[in-house]
Amino acid sequence: MDSHISIENLSKSYGEVLALQGVSLEIKSGELFGLIGPDGAGKTTLFRILTTLLLPNTGNVSLCGYEVVKDYKYIRNLLGYMPGRFSLYQDLSVMENLNFFATVFNTRIEDNMDMIHDIWVQIEPFKDRLAGKLSGGMKQKLALCCALIHQPKILLLDEPTTGVDAVSRSEFWQMLKGLKAKGITIVVATPYMDEANLCERVALIQDGKILQVDTPAGIVNQYEKDLYAIHTSDMYQAMLDIREYPSVHSVFAFGQVLHYTDKRDAFEVAELKEYLVNKGHEGVKIEKIQAVIEDCFMALSQENKLEQ
Repeated sequence: MDSHISIENLSKSYGEVLALQGVSLEIKSGELFGLIGPDGAGKTTLFRILTTLLLPNTGNVSLCGYEVVKDYKYIRNLLGYMPGRFSLYQDLSVMENLNFFATVFNTRIEDNMDMIHDIWVQIEPFKDRLAGKLSGGMKQKLALCCALIHQPKILLLDEPTTGVDAVSRSEFWQMLKGLKAKGITIVVATPYMDEANLCERVALIQDGKILQVDTPAGIVNQYEKDLYAIHTSDMYQAMLDIREYPSVHSVFAFGQVLHYTDKRDAFEVAELKEYLVNKGHEGVKIEKIQAVIEDCFMALSQENKLEQ
C-alpha cells in the first residue's frame, strides 16, 4: 500500500490563537521525515489532525489516499502514534500493556513479532515490570512497541526523545532506521535541531508556518551569509554589545560561542574584534565557520518575524 501523506493549505486555530497557518506538505511513502521546531511551533496540533483527533479549520489532509475527516475510522487502523508524554498504563506490566494494545487492534503479539522483534529483545527482560517503574529509555521502547503492535503503514512520533539520555536517543534513532527498512513511513516531530540530520527530509516549522522543506544538506547549502563564531571572556555582555554594532545582521548564543552574521558582503573581522576590545572584552577570538541546521532555522525565523 502507498503510505504517503498529503497536506494542503492546512489551518487550525484555538480561539484567536493560530496554531497552524496554511501548512502544505508532501511526505513520500517509506520516508523518514522530520518536523523540526521549538515548543509551541504547531507540531503537536499537526499530529493530532493527522491522527484524526482534531478537525482542521481549513485545508485537506490525506494519509494512504484516505481523507482524515471522511475516512477517520479506516485511517486509525493504518496509523501508529506515540505521543510526546508517556501515556501507557503505568499500573500494568510491560506484557499487559502490549496485550492490551494488541487486543484494541484485534490482533496478537505473536502475529506481529516480526515488526517489533528488534525492540522487544531489549525490553523482554522487564516484561513483568510495571510500566511506571521503567527507566525513561525503556518507557520509550515500550511505547514504540505498542505503537507498532498492529503493523501500521505510517508511524507518527511526537517528540519521542524528549527527556531521555543521549545513549537512549541514539539507540532510538537506530531503531527508526531499522523500521524504515521495513517500508513504514515515519514522521518524527522534535525540538532537537541535531536530530534533523538523521532524517531524509525535514520541514522547519515556527508559529504554525512551514519555513522550509528540504534535505538537511539542502537546507544548509541554501544558507547565504558568511557565518562567524565569536568567543570572549564575557559572552553575555559581548552579545549585548554586538547587538549595538552598526552592521550586525544577527547574533545569538550557540553553546560556548556566539554566532554572528554581518549586513555587509565585505566584512572585516578585525573591525569587529577591535570594537569588542574597545568595549573592554578580553581573549576575543573570531573565526569563520560552516552553518548548521540551527543557524538556518534562526535565519529563517528572523525573516519570518520581519514579514509578520
